[in-house]
Formats: sequence, structure tokens, C-alpha cells
Amino acid sequence: MLAADVAGYSRLMGEDELGTLEALKAHRRETIDPAIAGHRGRIVKTTGDGVLVEFASAVDAVTCAVAVQQAMSECQTKIRFRIGINIGDIIIDGDDIFGDGVNIAARLEGIAEPGGVCVSDDAHRQIRGKVDIDFEDMGPQSLKNIAEPVRAWRCRIDANASSAELVKLPVETARPLAITDKPSIAVLPFASFSEEREFKFLTEALTEDLITMLARIPGFVVIARQSAFAYQGRSVDSRQIGRELGVRYIVEGSVRPAGRQLRVGTQLIEASTGAQLWADRFDGEAENILGLQDQIVHAIASRIEPELVRAEVALIRRRRDADPSAWSCFRQGAAMISLKGWSEETLAQGAALLRQATVLDPDFALARAQLALFLSLGARLGLAADATAAVTEAREEAERAVAIEHDASEVLGYAGCALAELGDLQRGTELLERAIENDPSNAQAWVALGTAQCFAETMDVTGLERLQHGMRLSPRDHRLGFWGTFYALALARDRRIAEAHEAIRAACRRDPQFYVARVVLAVIAAGLGKTEEASGALREARRLRPRLSRGEIEFLVGRRAALLAPLWDELTSSKSP
Repeated sequence: MLAADVAGYSRLMGEDELGTLEALKAHRRETIDPAIAGHRGRIVKTTGDGVLVEFASAVDAVTCAVAVQQAMSECQTKIRFRIGINIGDIIIDGDDIFGDGVNIAARLEGIAEPGGVCVSDDAHRQIRGKVDIDFEDMGPQSLKNIAEPVRAWRCRIDANASSAELVKLPVETARPLAITDKPSIAVLPFASFSEEREFKFLTEALTEDLITMLARIPGFVVIARQSAFAYQGRSVDSRQIGRELGVRYIVEGSVRPAGRQLRVGTQLIEASTGAQLWADRFDGEAENILGLQDQIVHAIASRIEPELVRAEVALIRRRRDADPSAWSCFRQGAAMISLKGWSEETLAQGAALLRQATVLDPDFALARAQLALFLSLGARLGLAADATAAVTEAREEAERAVAIEHDASEVLGYAGCALAELGDLQRGTELLERAIENDPSNAQAWVALGTAQCFAETMDVTGLERLQHGMRLSPRDHRLGFWGTFYALALARDRRIAEAHEAIRAACRRDPQFYVARVVLAVIAAGLGKTEEASGALREARRLRPRLSRGEIEFLVGRRAALLAPLWDELTSSKSP
């Protein structure tokens, strides 16, 4: 819908009533009506100085409006039109139309400048990339008698251009955006396989909420809603979208209702190749749309996050940045353990990269928190070259990180875990609880809080539930092998040995490089009388860490190491590695 009227019409009529009427009729006859007909519009009604026009497409409406304003700017006249454009549901009553779609168009016309065109966000999404017109975002606008604010866009009209031409650039000549140093992702509008308004609203809400959720992932840039929604209703190759938005990853999804059942499908795509990295579907009852929406968004975000991290790790395997920035140092340092497993060398290399990130950006709180966590865990596992220095540095970096960003959930989660590992359970718990309060989907913070409670002087059994809850929040997380090892130890401490045995076997499957999981499996299996399994696990632990010693085993599992003494003696006295 296009609504137009004459700016300052009452004043012009007061100055020269006859001349204004004649000029308006002439402009209608020579400029406006021919432009409407040429762009396949239908004049619904005229109201003195105003006109309401219906178009079959937003592109036709906008190109018509711009053509009219360009022509009017060349006329020697005081008459200037204001034009508002919107798309939306209408009610047809004979030859007339009514409804919010019409009302919003009329209100947008009211906030347009004389000689200008103002379009709604819905209309802008339909025309972005299709017309050679620049737009300026006016932000949410409170319009008279319209309940919710409406985001509006102002057309930047070139008075010297003859018309607004359709953009027909081939993909090969379209200018790509530079991909930022940070890994980037675009969430495209979810498609709806239903004409019902509630499901269409749900698809937009899912998209917007998912953009918000993914924006919390440390180190990832998420493309803003306005850019992502430009692709709504369009069939565009993912590789073209990647070039146009300058992103590495794309999330697509759909909502398909069947009666009162609802199925939401989604997939993660590598933009440069179009390859599908991950896909899943989520089912639920459509009775409570808002509640279901929240569940689905959290479920999708918790599954996409580890897949993005996994994809970035794979990218780091293939490429090293020639000119490292703070973010590239952070990514490489944080991924070091995932790439090579836990050892003195990987701890030192990862810590060095994270320190370099903080040198390049002293306010990089997340890098400091990650460094604190690495050093504290390294000290716990006996991998720090100087344990005393590592503990001191970890404590300092954790507190500095929180001082820089005291509300960031990821920073609080890493720093809180580090301090809890260092024995400051009260301070660590305080930070972890704040991390969860700020972001209830922070799986790492839940796991860290649960682990701290499980291994306190007096075991808190609610810690097991929290630890398990964190693991369930991120069921494809690359850290599950590490988390599962401590979950198994906590179960064993609670004398749930059979469950501990099952949990540690799962942890070994999830992380083929984590030697500590094999040591724990050996201890638990030996306690259950499964000597052959215990011997195999101990042999695998030594293969992963050739310098493994009896003293280190005692350091890791305490007095339970006595269960492995005969197996260790047999293993080390044999010629097998």
C-alpha cells in the first residue's frame, strides 16, 4: 500500500486556493497517475490532497514513489508530496481497502519529509537488494493509533537520476563484504509452511530470538536482524548470501504445523561451500506457542554453539593467520587443547597465545578468563611447569577479567570455574551463580558449579544434578569428554559405582585424546573387578601420555590409585609401550 498527500496543503490553499487546485490536478494528470499505471498500481481512493494506491509488489510501490518524487523535484512548483509505503494484511470492501496495513502506510506518510518516501521495515525487507536505492534506518517509530512501534526506513532519493532501476548484478560481479577476523554467522528468517498468522509470527520470533541467543557466543559476530530479514521470502544460494553478508556460517530453519503438532527443522551451513555442517528437528505441542518458542530457541542455540566451535577448530587446522590479531590469538589458544589434547606442551602453547591476545587487547576479558581457566586446570592436572606461578597468575587473571566485564556470562563462567579449582569455593560459586543468572543456557557454568559442589569438603548431591543439567544443555559439546570425566568421579564419590562406570566409558568415547578419562576408567573398572578392562584403559592412558607416572596417577585419583598398583607394575615391567 502507498499513501501520499501534499505537505502543507492547508497553507497552500490559504495562499492560493484556485492555483493550488489547478496545479494539483495537473500533477495528478501528467505525473502521478501515469507513474502509478506504469508500475501496475491501482488507485483505491483519493481524499482531496491525498491518494491511496494498491500495488502487487513492494518493488513496484517503491520505484513508483521514487519516480514521482524525482519528477516533482524538477517541477517549478510549491507542491511537494509525502509518501508512506507498507505491506500487510488488508480488508477489501467493494473497491475500498481497510486494515492495519493501510493505517500504517498512512502514518508513515505523515512522518515522511516533503518530497520524501518512508517505508516500513516489512516493505524494506521485500525490496532490499532489488532496487538501486539507498535507505536510512529511522529506527522504531511510535505512530498515532498504532499499538506497537514500527521500524521505518527513509529513501535517499537522487534528484538527478531518471528513475529507480531494478538491480540486475550477476552473482559474480556483486561486491562481497569483507569477512571479519571474528567468525561470523547469519540467521536467515525461518520459513513457515502455514498461512496462519500465529505461525508466521512464530517464525519471525524464532529467528529474532535465535539471533539474540547466538550473539552471546564469545568470539562470534552475528549479523543484525535488518540484514538477515532482507532474504525473507527469497530463494538465494547460501554461497551468494555468504558473499553479500560477509559471513562464514548460515542458519536456516522452517516451521511446519500438523494440526496442533509443530515441527521445527534447522540446519547450519558453511557459507563458502554450501555444505551442511549440522541439521536437527524439534517437535512439540502448539498449544502454548510462547512457551514452545522459548524451548525451541534454547534447544537450537545449545546445539548450534558447539557445532560452530567445532567448525572453527577445523578451520584453524587448515589455516593460520599470517598477521594475528587479538581474536585470532584467542581462537587459536582456546582451541589448542581440542586440537592436540592435554599436555605440558599444549598448555604452554595455549597459554602463550591467550597472553598474546591480552597484550594486543588489554581489555580482552574473555581471553583473560580463558587463560585463568587453562592455568587452574593445568595446575590441577599437574601439567603446569611452575604450579605456584600458574596458580598466582590464574587468580590474578580471573579477577582482572571480571573487573573488566562483570556481567558477561562467559567471562563469569570461566573465571568462576578457575577460582573454584584454585580452592576459593565461595568466590568461585558466587561468580558461577551470577553467570547462570545472566544466561541460564550457559552449559559450562552449570557444569563448573555442579563440579565445585560435588568436590567440596562435604559433597552436595545437588551438584550432581547441576553438573548433569549442564551436560544436557549442550549435548554435542566438544568438552563433554572432559566434563563427563568429573561427572563419573562425582558419581563414584557418591558410591554410585555402576553409574560412574557407564559415565566414564561415555567420556572416553567422546574425547579420544583425554588420557585422564582412561585413568579414571581404569580405577573404576578395577574397583568393579573388571581387570582386563582396567588394564586396557591404563595401557591406552599411557599411549596417550607416554610420560604418565605412578605419582601422576596418585595426584589425579588419590588413594584410589592403589587399585592400579599391580596393573601398573605389570604394564611398566613389560616391553609393550
